[in-house]
Amino acid sequence: MSDANPGSGHGSVDAPHPGALREMREAICFAHMNAENAHSFTECIGVFHHARYELMPTGEIYDGPARVDVLLNENKTAFPDFNFEVIELAHSPGSVFVEGVFRGTHLGPWRGLPATGRKVVVPMLIIFRFEKTDMTCERVYFDLNTVLRQLGVAWDPNSTIGRISAAINHPLTIAGALLRKIVPGRRS
Repeated sequence: MSDANPGSGHGSVDAPHPGALREMREAICFAHMNAENAHSFTECIGVFHHARYELMPTGEIYDGPARVDVLLNENKTAFPDFNFEVIELAHSPGSVFVEGVFRGTHLGPWRGLPATGRKVVVPMLIIFRFEKTDMTCERVYFDLNTVLRQLGVAWDPNSTIGRISAAINHPLTIAGALLRKIVPGRRS
């Protein structure tokens, strides 16, 4: 079997033609995403040359196959029906960008929150980092507040309940903001 096999997770020594490189990288990304959607995590992780997830909203890094497996299984426990739908895909010299939507039903614990039974629909941008044909990282961007609102534990800050919640939960921040508004030039 050739090292340039898109599903193997290991690239060749020589860089392929740019069009072929794009196709190989896309095939690697789709093999990874399809395995993740099928909850075949060993296969999903095996597509990486170096397994690494970076969750940008939380600053968490899951580095290495064992840590990535922990993350994927936490997601499956919390959202056993989860699925990621690809909307659009684009390329840069070292990355493949995938815009998509994560969907799932919160039926298990997630980040200390017991199951709510609520469905989430979360727009995401995923950046798959590559060195030639080797996938080395999945960097995930999403709005954490969107997830928390959909799970019923956060509110839209522009709503009445959102404003009340902010005032109760963050009185010093709100008081400082109001004071700056009342007293021009005041910084806290």
